[in-house]
Amino acid sequence: MSRNKVYVNRLERVRSMMKQRGLEGFWISKRENQGYVTGYPSSDLFVLLTDTDNYLITDFRYIEVVKDLCEPLFTIVMTETGFSLWDAVRKVAGDIKTVGIEESVLTVADMKLLQKALPKAELVDASGLMEEIRVIKDEGELEAMGKAISLADNCFSHMLNVLHAGMTEKEGALEIEMFLKKHGAERLSFPTICVSGARTSLPHGEPSDKVIEIGDFVTMDFGCVVDGYCSDMTRTVGIGRISEEQKEIYDLVLRAQKNCLANLKAGVTWQGGDRFARDIIEEAGYGQYFGHGTGHGVGLEIHEAPTMSPRGQGVFQENMTVTVEPGIYLPKKFGVRIEDLAIITSSGIINKVKSNKELIIL
Repeated sequence: MSRNKVYVNRLERVRSMMKQRGLEGFWISKRENQGYVTGYPSSDLFVLLTDTDNYLITDFRYIEVVKDLCEPLFTIVMTETGFSLWDAVRKVAGDIKTVGIEESVLTVADMKLLQKALPKAELVDASGLMEEIRVIKDEGELEAMGKAISLADNCFSHMLNVLHAGMTEKEGALEIEMFLKKHGAERLSFPTICVSGARTSLPHGEPSDKVIEIGDFVTMDFGCVVDGYCSDMTRTVGIGRISEEQKEIYDLVLRAQKNCLANLKAGVTWQGGDRFARDIIEEAGYGQYFGHGTGHGVGLEIHEAPTMSPRGQGVFQENMTVTVEPGIYLPKKFGVRIEDLAIITSSGIINKVKSNKELIIL
């Protein structure tokens, strides 16, 4: 499918949702949502959709690139001295009556300025409209995520060759980040987690100066962005030797993760997906040490719908993407997390992470 056709389809879906909600216009503030419909996310790019037109408002710094990328699908409006963003909005949509806004990201100050620019308009909260569309990934999105995940897989293989007792957690994290950026990552999906020993009981522990030692578990949770889309994976490995308790917990987490992967498919509720992993951990007596959801969506953002947790509200559909990452964290002792990234299908999942997850002792 051509690039232009992709964005035409996306805009048609957005405009259909606007019509369902009775919106004559939609002021898109969230950077990821702007990028979803324009292909060019920027902190100084503004998108206004009406029921008939697509407007992209920016300044001199970006005018050349957005014209190349976004015309003729978008009407490009350039701000300049004496003609501000809000002047542009007033000029193209001054008579509009109902405008959707993303209250979850739009500042109070900007909302007041938008209201002043569109005095006839009622501003209606449309938070979540774009996210509802984005939760189902198209072919191009899945392809981009596949590239990002493949790079993360290669990074894990690299870490199996360089991770060793005597290096610090910060050095391990740096190895991960350098590999990703040297091999094509636009940026990191999130701050890299590389923790060891007792610090693996911290689900989102930050790399420290702690030296990795024989007998430690090391948990590496990392991802990168390629073509605008994120990857996310976690592996826990042993250094030198591990205890029977460590092996027992690792095997339990792996069993829970595999059970979830084996049972996820379109039609399963998000809460039900969480139970596929959580029930196994709870039945083994470790439920209190698994305090986060089993998974979350990944795409333009590292955390987006679906939310696979005890509080998740929704049903899996084909081409949703979700992490599967149960964990057990024993305070002051150690923790284990294993994470893959799955594409939901009608008959099961496609696991995009290919890295070995059987217990590895380095």
